[in-house]
Amino acid sequence: MASPRSTNLSSLYLHGGSVYCDDVKLETVPPLPKETTHFYARFNKITKINKEDFAHMNKLKRIDLTSNQVSQIDRDALVKLPALEELLVRENSLAQLPPLPATMTLLDASHNRLGSRSIQREAFKDMTNLLYLYLTDNEIDHIPLPLPHSLRSLHLQNNNIQIIHEDTFCNSHDPKYIRNALEDIRLDGNPVNLSKTPQAYVCLPRVPIGDLI
Repeated sequence: MASPRSTNLSSLYLHGGSVYCDDVKLETVPPLPKETTHFYARFNKITKINKEDFAHMNKLKRIDLTSNQVSQIDRDALVKLPALEELLVRENSLAQLPPLPATMTLLDASHNRLGSRSIQREAFKDMTNLLYLYLTDNEIDHIPLPLPHSLRSLHLQNNNIQIIHEDTFCNSHDPKYIRNALEDIRLDGNPVNLSKTPQAYVCLPRVPIGDLI
């Protein structure tokens, strides 16, 4: 009988620098070619990301683990990847986000179990190229600050956010500050009344979507 590791290897489909192994009942991340740039392992049964899984993969730009059973990512599993730009771990069971490299442009951790202590302080501060941050359908009770000025889209629907402060998006010390990039903010499905803090949105191109009553 073949070992689970050898079975995983036979499930790989390579196309250029991309590795595809969607919906093949993987329980662990298989050994990947060092030249891998994009890794797709959606709709599997992977439960944990170990620090060895992506070690020394200096060209890896995208990891897509949508719809697995990931409940844990080792602290050093991703932060040392020098080229990583996109991480998709939506529809898993994560209760903690690991440190991520400053090269990120997209993070989608929607539909997990992230709560008030699941995101480290100033987790996104140094991600000066981050464009898309999706944390929909979790248990988050505050907006993780500071948000990089590069951010275009912030989705936080269906969480437990109750308060928006005047300096959440804007600069309370600089009334002329404008955050032009952040055009898409979703806060619907949270117990927060956006109309109570109108000064919190004066620097934005558009008012966030959410409850105004």
